Amino acid sequence: MSSHIHWVVLSDGARPTEDIYFYESAAPTLHQQGVLTERFPVSRSFGAAWLHGRAFKHRYAGVSLLLCRSLPLSWLRWLERNRNAFGYIVYLIDDDIAAAAVDTSLPSAYRKRMARIAKLQPRLLELADEVVACSDQLASYFTPRHANVSVLTPPLLAPLPGHDHFSIPPSAETPWQIGFHGTRAHLQDLLHIAPALEILQQQRDDTELEIMLGQHIPKRLAALPRVKAPAPLPWQAFQRYQRQRRLHIGLAPLLETPFNQGKSFIKFLDIAAMGGVGIYSNRYPYTEVVRHGENGLLVEDTTDAWRDGLQQLLEDPAATSRMAEQAAKDAQRIGDPSLVVSFWQARSERLD
Repeated sequence: MSSHIHWVVLSDGARPTEDIYFYESAAPTLHQQGVLTERFPVSRSFGAAWLHGRAFKHRYAGVSLLLCRSLPLSWLRWLERNRNAFGYIVYLIDDDIAAAAVDTSLPSAYRKRMARIAKLQPRLLELADEVVACSDQLASYFTPRHANVSVLTPPLLAPLPGHDHFSIPPSAETPWQIGFHGTRAHLQDLLHIAPALEILQQQRDDTELEIMLGQHIPKRLAALPRVKAPAPLPWQAFQRYQRQRRLHIGLAPLLETPFNQGKSFIKFLDIAAMGGVGIYSNRYPYTEVVRHGENGLLVEDTTDAWRDGLQQLLEDPAATSRMAEQAAKDAQRIGDPSLVVSFWQARSERLD
């Protein structure tokens, strides 16, 4: 056993989840306090667990493990056989995988991937001493399935920018920057507000819409004037992009589906990190952090409501700027990384 390593992230490639909830938020501070961590990427190649498991066990016997979302079947079987060689195991989850597997509004490839994970999830839960979920709603799904479920909401990793971009009067030359930076898993959410975006782009010439879906952008939106569709970025590249990009308005539609009910409020933090104010669907989890008219807008799932929300922000730039500033203050408070540090400190101290 290594006397220096306290936590090992047994990584199946869920880097955003690992970084947000542990590796970039808590681990640096834990390291300063002598609580050391490592990330061990597992291979999906045939026989990888058999080839590398012995060395892993020799190096990390007795340490605590963090499992995020999934494990390859070979590594899952290996860990089941060698469970007693390790200490505390935490299963970290930030999506309702089972709901995603049967949600026909999601891309088929995504559903199939989620179905594979959902099939193995009971075995991951059996291995874990604790399940950590990203929201109260998601935690409520796991409470009947595990005796020890905790909630860890997402932290703000990016530095908060200033709001100088609001001081430039919007015009055709310096248009409002409006962005949707969801993944393809939110394509149906985006399509639901497409009619409001069509009205916006056809009636005004001072709004530029960025939809980071690349070739997967809906054709009806790609055909609109002043629409950009940059390709989705890998996680670390997106982090760099987020630090440079400035938005006035961020769009976060979220339809009422079982999959969406398990979501966290991370989009509130993402929009604040780009200097913007968000328009959000008027439901959980956004109702937990958004105060309508103060740090964002909560709107219903109708074209009129989204059109009116956009118009409200565009017609009163001063009020919109104040909302963006308040959103930044609230993001800093609810996304304080020290909350995540304290969460993992408590578990590390309990294990010493």
